[in-house]
Amino acid sequence: MSGVSHTIDCTEVTFDDLNLVANAGLVVVATLVVRLGLEALINRTVRLTGRVGGSRPGRKVLTLVHAIIAGGSHIDHADMLRTGATQRVLPFRVTNSMAPSTLGTFLLAFTFGHVRQLDAVIGETIRRAWGHGAGPGTGRLVVDVDSTITEVAGKQKQGAGYGYTKRLGYHPILATRADTGEVLHARMRRGAANTQRGAKRFVEEPIARVRRAGATGEIVCRFDSGFWSGDTIATLGRLGVRYTMAVRTGNTAIAKAITTIDENVWVDIDYTPDGEAQVAECRYKGRRLVVRRTRLTDTTQAALWPDWRHHAFLTDLDGDAVTLDAFHRQHAVIELAIRDLKEGAGLEHVPSGQFFANAAWLSCAVLAHNLIRWAASLGELTPDGELTVARTMRTRLIALPGRIVNRSGQHTLRLPARWPWADAFLHALTRLRAIPQLA
Repeated sequence: MSGVSHTIDCTEVTFDDLNLVANAGLVVVATLVVRLGLEALINRTVRLTGRVGGSRPGRKVLTLVHAIIAGGSHIDHADMLRTGATQRVLPFRVTNSMAPSTLGTFLLAFTFGHVRQLDAVIGETIRRAWGHGAGPGTGRLVVDVDSTITEVAGKQKQGAGYGYTKRLGYHPILATRADTGEVLHARMRRGAANTQRGAKRFVEEPIARVRRAGATGEIVCRFDSGFWSGDTIATLGRLGVRYTMAVRTGNTAIAKAITTIDENVWVDIDYTPDGEAQVAECRYKGRRLVVRRTRLTDTTQAALWPDWRHHAFLTDLDGDAVTLDAFHRQHAVIELAIRDLKEGAGLEHVPSGQFFANAAWLSCAVLAHNLIRWAASLGELTPDGELTVARTMRTRLIALPGRIVNRSGQHTLRLPARWPWADAFLHALTRLRAIPQLA
């Protein structure tokens, strides 16, 4: 036996230190939570009075949110906040009344109206965070809209169903901010819901929300073909919002419009290493229709698939077709936000058998997702132009061990020596502590 393995085998393990904090970096996000006045905001807005488990909604929501930020994906994971001295880095009390069983009962108290109240909390939190400098200001705001499937295990989840992916789950719809990945609005839907279901109303809500939050510049929404609808386009026009909206090129009228494009106007673009791609545009029902066509150039593959494949979108934006095509393709960044919401903020799992409890869980996941991004943005942890990834922030910022010590009456959080991101951590904490506190 080597000396190293001998040492490992002889190391005694005990769980008895009341001063240790497993996720000491929660103090950074918790500082932002205090500055945004979240507990009081939730208590005022989410009115569960008289419902079983409905007391102290602010404390319970924030317990779930901080557990998700620390990596929790199940209600039981909230227990990690009650260990050691974790209470000392949180802005709310985590006692026996915050046990997972209590939190589960709390989620079951939600109805559709209560979920909407929690959704209003998200809107107000966005306004407050943007007011502290996290918003787009007078610049252009690009909003991406898409839906996703949140798979579930078992068939006892109320509202779960089989959608276009043929997998059992829910079908939430989301609107995200392209440059930061923030979730601006989210709505839980039943699993069998069509992609377009509720899209018109859903578009209206985040636009009103971001304008209340201080977005005064141009707003552009990007959609994939599942949201193609004349009513949605009319709604965007009424709201003064510009758009790019993919269409289904298998549609007879769209295909006919594409055939009117002269071969001489197609422009080559750098798109794929094993094929060629070109862009052109035409008119469809008085609107600009930008078309990209691609085909393979490898001799063997081209023999099997010799025809052009077309992808098109409608738009009211100015600019040449090549630039607009590149802009519309960036709609794919919403997939990164959705992936991060699932992998980094607990949405890969919905914990309850009740639909509205899971809708409330979605709202908690959105709050956790956004708080990580605002902490990174306001704390200057993420370089400009680089999307925040929750897993990266958790590794560098959140999931580090600490110990609470008392030095002459001054409580100190001691963190590991030689931590690679110590300077960034301290810089972020200093900046967040400088934000004026809201009631």
